[in-house]
Amino acid sequence: MVKIDEVARAAGVSISTVSYALSGKRPVSAETRRRIQDAVHELGYSPNAGARMLAGSQTNIFALSEPLRADSHAPSHMSFMHAMTVAARRKEYDMLLLTDEDASAGMKRVAQSGLVDAILVLDVAPDDARVEIARASATPTIFVGIPNDHDDLVCVDLDFERATVEAVDRLADAGHRAIGLIGGSERAYEKSNFPSRVRAALSERATERGMSATSVASGPIVTDRGHVRRSVRAFVDAGITGIVLHAPEEVLQVVLVELEALGKSVPADVSIVSVGSSFDTDAQPTPIDSIPLVPQSSCELAVDLAIELIAGRPVASGLHLIAPTYLERGSVAAAPSV
Repeated sequence: MVKIDEVARAAGVSISTVSYALSGKRPVSAETRRRIQDAVHELGYSPNAGARMLAGSQTNIFALSEPLRADSHAPSHMSFMHAMTVAARRKEYDMLLLTDEDASAGMKRVAQSGLVDAILVLDVAPDDARVEIARASATPTIFVGIPNDHDDLVCVDLDFERATVEAVDRLADAGHRAIGLIGGSERAYEKSNFPSRVRAALSERATERGMSATSVASGPIVTDRGHVRRSVRAFVDAGITGIVLHAPEEVLQVVLVELEALGKSVPADVSIVSVGSSFDTDAQPTPIDSIPLVPQSSCELAVDLAIELIAGRPVASGLHLIAPTYLERGSVAAAPSV
């Protein structure tokens, strides 16, 4: 099978220029596009997605790259997969799911096969191997998440930094001087980009507001309830009166139970804000203020951008961030007097 780098050599251009010409990600001069088109036809690149795009035909199928690993948090993953599928169907697109743990292998096969019009990427890692596949492929690709190396990619995500700053500000404005972050598992910090962004933003904003901040994970690989309980006790012993959660629902449940066991009430003794929660914090026995991560918002924007690229309309590469929304549930109050 003829590959895109062979087309690039024959046309005397870079691989990225071939990709831009075939996908419409960026404008390409008429002369350059003609050379690329000639190379496509001369080399027999027609079975691939690139030549099909030049011909103007579509499959009305998206590929959804979502590796499911043993340590994946299934509820969060399934909510995004469902939201993406619904968003695609609203645009009359079907979805091809790529769920193998080796995410790059499946994405590479699909990118070379011409089976789909675009690829949507979930569960984005900081050093995601799918970045280079996207760059080398003529198939439009949208990342829902932000890899560290995201130059010239199209990425959609919640503005986690802004959300974290707002959570810290709410606590600071209420007079809290010592706050703690309980995040996801240590593995989540290795495998996903956004947990580290939240942790860094919290530390920076707390320093700017003259607050002390302590951050802990909720376990080594997945949530460790005993570890979370010990962390809550350590927070209380250290005089922490404000907690920011960026973790699954079960972590919030453990935090609330442990605070009650310690004789601490929310928000009289400890205030809590959940950042990036994909679950309903209002459904807890104690409703919690939250800045939610809404899968529908990210997925609908990703699908819209993919359709723009398929149609050959220009889409700005870089970050397409969704503004956070603060939902008050009554879990933040003035810091207790010492």
